[in-house]
Amino acid sequence: MNDPQGPVFDNEGIISQRGLKNSLDLTRPYDWLVEKEISAKGINEDTGIIFLSNKECSFKCLMCDLWKNTSDFPTPVGAIPEQIRWALSKMPASKHLKLYNSGSFFDNKAIPELDDQAIADLVQDFETIIVESHPNLIGERCVRFKDKLNPDLEVAIGLETVHREVLKKLNKKMTLEDFQKGISFLTAHGIQSRAFILLRPPFMSETEGVYWAKRSIDFAFECGVSSCTIIPVRGGNGAMEVLARQGNFNPPSIESLDEVHAYGLDLQAGRVFSDLWDLELFSDCSNCFEERRSRLKKMNLQNKITDKLNCLGC
Repeated sequence: MNDPQGPVFDNEGIISQRGLKNSLDLTRPYDWLVEKEISAKGINEDTGIIFLSNKECSFKCLMCDLWKNTSDFPTPVGAIPEQIRWALSKMPASKHLKLYNSGSFFDNKAIPELDDQAIADLVQDFETIIVESHPNLIGERCVRFKDKLNPDLEVAIGLETVHREVLKKLNKKMTLEDFQKGISFLTAHGIQSRAFILLRPPFMSETEGVYWAKRSIDFAFECGVSSCTIIPVRGGNGAMEVLARQGNFNPPSIESLDEVHAYGLDLQAGRVFSDLWDLELFSDCSNCFEERRSRLKKMNLQNKITDKLNCLGC
């Protein structure tokens, strides 16, 4: 492992390495899409995703680039329901809906609680509503929001890694105990959960990145999550480029993503997904990239391991 006691990036240091944010219209989400996802019932169903425009996350994680589509000011009451209303008018019908806001849904400065009832009214026809949150913002507001909903509520939480020193270096301001406490709270109140797992965060070699991603999946399922999403770590936010120049970060390989995904599925503890966004960044072999992407897509949709791919050119 590269030195996990290396340079410390606090909020100020992380922000200082950034470029400019994208311009936003707080009456519109910055994007939306509909994709297939295997449900908890084992059925491939359409899932809508609305990428909400709102105030930047209160936590400045070292590896995060989601701040690019956020505001510097608290979100006005009424803006989020208007974004959802607009997006739903454009989107084809789906059974499940993710309301992702580049941070924590239960951060009152990002998503005002005064909007919760209006949001709930807009999404009553879905089967599942999935939001994201930092574990330290899991609490009674989650329960109040759940009670307003007809659909089931699911909360996605970034576990990132169970390597304690590296987790601390990510500036996430959480511990493994915080994650465990958050999942226990959700479970006790009948709220499903999923975990985001980082593949090869800074300060790890390729082998270590694979090892700790597997241990992180183990821990997440032991805590009680219903699914895990593996996110290969990429650059692009400034701080990661500094770490790369220092030898403290390299992106993982697509082969490692395949290995970790297959490991998670083999546990048969819950659904496991790979984040396929910008997947080409993690492949150096043009001979097998499309086949590897196809295999990962199939594992996402089928939630079972498909025939292993062997490339002589890698």
